[in-house]
Amino acid sequence: MKAKIFIVEDEPSIATLVKYNLEKENYKVFISNNGEEGLKEIKKIEPDLILLDWMLPDLSGIEICRSLKKDKKFKFIPIIMLTAKGQEEDKVLGLNTGADDYLVKPFSHSELVARINALLRRVKPQAIEDSVTFEDLKVDRLQKRVSRGSQQIILGPTEYRLINFFITNPRRVFSREQLLENVWLNSINVELRTVDVHIRRLRKAINLPGKKDLIRTVRSTGYSLDNT
Repeated sequence: MKAKIFIVEDEPSIATLVKYNLEKENYKVFISNNGEEGLKEIKKIEPDLILLDWMLPDLSGIEICRSLKKDKKFKFIPIIMLTAKGQEEDKVLGLNTGADDYLVKPFSHSELVARINALLRRVKPQAIEDSVTFEDLKVDRLQKRVSRGSQQIILGPTEYRLINFFITNPRRVFSREQLLENVWLNSINVELRTVDVHIRRLRKAINLPGKKDLIRTVRSTGYSLDNT
């Protein structure tokens, strides 16, 4: 997955179409049709970018944007406002509230993707690059290959998704629940200890003889890709 995108949009047809188009671009997409629920889910999922409708039935997009930008944990997540409001003063209000960009409905898929990529390239380039490195570890997303130094590493599908997720978010600690949510294609009925099993397999595969352990275990918390 390139990056996680959260859509807060109360028109199901628009949300579904945008989700479909973004998933074709290999993004992992989440949707909420409700402002209050959307804000809670954003704080739980911690997406890489938010598409936020201005007009929502309960909590407005402006209120959600203002709330997130006041929270130091979420203030740097880029936000694109989606709205039928096209007046200059509305754009100014949205941007002054903390939104990073603004799209007036109806908008084209190509323009939306271009704006998403531009923002992610600026704030989180590792989320969209085709080839990403950490120390001497390299993930080639086009060929789905992993190598360490000059040696290619053979991984199973789950281990590949794990290292791709970790290298998109280096040095950040993730709980087992967060890893299940973001890495497993279907986490329903998957036990938390399953995460430990796959972490052990990943660690064994990438930690070649003479190389430092790049998977850090944080006791009672989770795991991270780290070099400390």
